[in-house]
Amino acid sequence: MEKDTINKLFNDLQGSFDIEEPIEGHETRFLEKLRQKNTVATITKKKNSWWKPLSIAASIALLFFLAIGGLNNSITTEDKVAEISPEVSKSELYFVSLIDDQIKELEKENSPETKKIIEDTLLQLNKLEKNYSQLEQDLLNGGNSKLILSAMITNFQTRIDLLNEVLAQIDRIKKIKNTHDENFTI
Repeated sequence: MEKDTINKLFNDLQGSFDIEEPIEGHETRFLEKLRQKNTVATITKKKNSWWKPLSIAASIALLFFLAIGGLNNSITTEDKVAEISPEVSKSELYFVSLIDDQIKELEKENSPETKKIIEDTLLQLNKLEKNYSQLEQDLLNGGNSKLILSAMITNFQTRIDLLNEVLAQIDRIKKIKNTHDENFTI
């Protein structure tokens, strides 16, 4: 149907198309006018060329100040969680300090015999930390707060239990190594 409309349009306009050749020298006159306009535009651009860098610099400065203002006024996830449940904030501070102490103790025990278990433990702790961050987001998004708070505490307890178990395994590894070294004679 559309094809018929186009054909009808061309049939209606037949005979009214301008098919005559332009006057001799038309192209040279056109190119000359074009060159004159380009020269005028270039001169105009040179006169106003300082505005462009100045406007770019002003835009960058404005964005910079807006970013600084936004960063100063931003509330962290921890602050938002503390608003919802102040108890979580206090318990988080306690658990985090306990976990940090155990991680430092774990890193002190780093040796060729324990390297693999320590790396695996740190990887698992990283996964639990990501899980905890997701729980914080769920809490902020208005999920079941009692259930989420319980899961957050369980997450901390799981990290502490993991660290305690790994430290106990490292102690066993050290005892086995010492026993083998004592029984080894030259």
